[in-house]
Amino acid sequence: MEKKKKNHSFATRLSRWVMLVLLVMMGIISYVFYDVCVGEIVSIMGNNFHGSMQSSDICISDAMSDVSVAVNNNIFDIERNLSQPDQLQPIMERIVTQNPRIRSCGISFIENYYPKKGRQFRPYTWRTDSMEVKTRQLDDGFEDYLKAEWFTEAIAKDSAYWSRPFVDGRHEARTPLVSYQYPIHDQQGKVVAILDADLSLDFMTQLLDKQDSIFEKDVWLLSDDFGAFKSYVLRSDGTFLTHLEQRRILKGNFFDHVKDYDEPGVAENTIKEMKEVKRSSKETSKPLKVNRKDTYLFYAPVTGTDWILAVTVPKGAIDYFSILLGLFVVMIFFVVIFVTSLVCRLTIKRATKPLKLLADTADKVAQGQFDTPLPTIKHHDEIHQLRDSFENMQHSLTDYIEELKETTASKASMENELKIAHGIQMSMLPKTYPAFPERNDIDIYGQVTPAKAVGGDLYDFFIRDEKLFFCIGDVSGKGVPASLVMAVTRSLFRNIAVHTTEPDKMVEGLNDALSDNNETSMFVTLFVGVLDLATGRLYYSNAGHNMPLLLTDDGAVVLSCNPNIPAGVSSNWKFTSQQIDLKAGTTLFLYTDGLNEAEDINHNQFGMERMQQIAATADNQPQSVITTMKEAVEQFVGEAEQSDDMTMFAIQYISSH
Repeated sequence: MEKKKKNHSFATRLSRWVMLVLLVMMGIISYVFYDVCVGEIVSIMGNNFHGSMQSSDICISDAMSDVSVAVNNNIFDIERNLSQPDQLQPIMERIVTQNPRIRSCGISFIENYYPKKGRQFRPYTWRTDSMEVKTRQLDDGFEDYLKAEWFTEAIAKDSAYWSRPFVDGRHEARTPLVSYQYPIHDQQGKVVAILDADLSLDFMTQLLDKQDSIFEKDVWLLSDDFGAFKSYVLRSDGTFLTHLEQRRILKGNFFDHVKDYDEPGVAENTIKEMKEVKRSSKETSKPLKVNRKDTYLFYAPVTGTDWILAVTVPKGAIDYFSILLGLFVVMIFFVVIFVTSLVCRLTIKRATKPLKLLADTADKVAQGQFDTPLPTIKHHDEIHQLRDSFENMQHSLTDYIEELKETTASKASMENELKIAHGIQMSMLPKTYPAFPERNDIDIYGQVTPAKAVGGDLYDFFIRDEKLFFCIGDVSGKGVPASLVMAVTRSLFRNIAVHTTEPDKMVEGLNDALSDNNETSMFVTLFVGVLDLATGRLYYSNAGHNMPLLLTDDGAVVLSCNPNIPAGVSSNWKFTSQQIDLKAGTTLFLYTDGLNEAEDINHNQFGMERMQQIAATADNQPQSVITTMKEAVEQFVGEAEQSDDMTMFAIQYISSH
């Protein structure tokens, strides 16, 4: 029995699991390591090839830069001598003579620019295969370049650019060329000619031959057994710009020789990347069939062109090194598994012995016996740290239980106080509607929705001497501090409004009182109004508050308000007063920024425009307007938490009779 129990111990089971995991890992790694090796070698090789292609790119860019700089340096002389056409030919000769990379150069003028020279005038200089520089005037009898696509396109672009590669058979050489074309302007800024300097692409073939030679001799010593490395310069449409067979240049297409090898779609993705002039990526570094041979393809763009540098690499060279590396790693892995299994069996059995003692102690602690003694651990390792953590947990649990009792009692008391404060604050605001049931000349409705238990929004109103005194305000901040300022502001409004009927004087009195000893720098935005119920004239003063809306049967418009600072910011501020006559049936809709700045879960605001549209389509009755607006806001914000107090207050002037 004792032996059976020992065989099913945690140490034994853990050892078996460790060995099983190691064996499974070995099997998986043995199965996939070949592909991993291939991927790593392809990645390393790709980095090497991209580095070499970058060097080739620099050489090609330098050659093209030499041509463009030579052209740019002579533009001034050409434009200065436009009035002397016979002086242009020496400039062409100088450009070709001083710049060995330029195969030919010419200036093609627009039709009849020099009437005495004929319909077309083109001084032209070229270098023969024997490096002799020749010149000639290409007149009407040679070719009609005026109708050539390259000429009309260059005139239309009116900017320097490299042309598409082409073959020029007018002279001894029949090599592919690319032309740098620069517009020539007269004194009025009009394009009158195109200067084109031709760069022979033969140098790229020589450059790539040298690159392939380095790959085969210095990098991949066994490449002769698997095939040759080949480099090309292609256009983005796959057209060859370099090739060992001259007949394929500018006529053959590389994409016609590319087919899938293993993964379907790789060829299509590769061709797509090359057409987009991108660098070969890991996803496209898969074996392909190129000219019916198993090949890897690496490519990179040529700076400033739509050309691509491409290198084809024999697949056999990569497979050879992958197999060698895979076998070596698998052998090492077998040795590691054998040694690890022995060490794990002994180490786990010894290391897990103290865990049972800690488990027994943990059971007692879980039952509430926080003073249960813990076992002694000799080694200062993770198990010793676990033992210390249990000890700390015992002390922490004891302290936590006591603190939890105090916190629970304190929280209950605070929630009760906030509930009382909320009731007090709400009792200070009008909440009985209709507010004046005995009157038929006015209808009022208001609603406050604080973001917390208590808030800083307020509104108030009363009637004295057939005048409706009212205000709406928003205290900076939230919570208890804002609620205290709100209560003070509401009381000040009532007290000050007893002594004056002028809204600006009321706001000035509120401002002076709130600014006095305002150490917390809290302020209140206010809109204060006095509505003469006999005439419908509204006197109002706005202290930094949102401008109200006037609602009529024709829609909703914003009530114009003078800019004034909020109350409590600066004492002795002179607030302005405005007035407007309200027509019968007009509703004044007032609100705080908790309405128009309400946000949904994506932080999009409800907004003034949306609020105005809803108000314009709602029933003109105060309660209906506020109910419709609240439903629209709740639907807009959805599950988003309310971030600010929201107050709406509406007054409808019905009639003076």
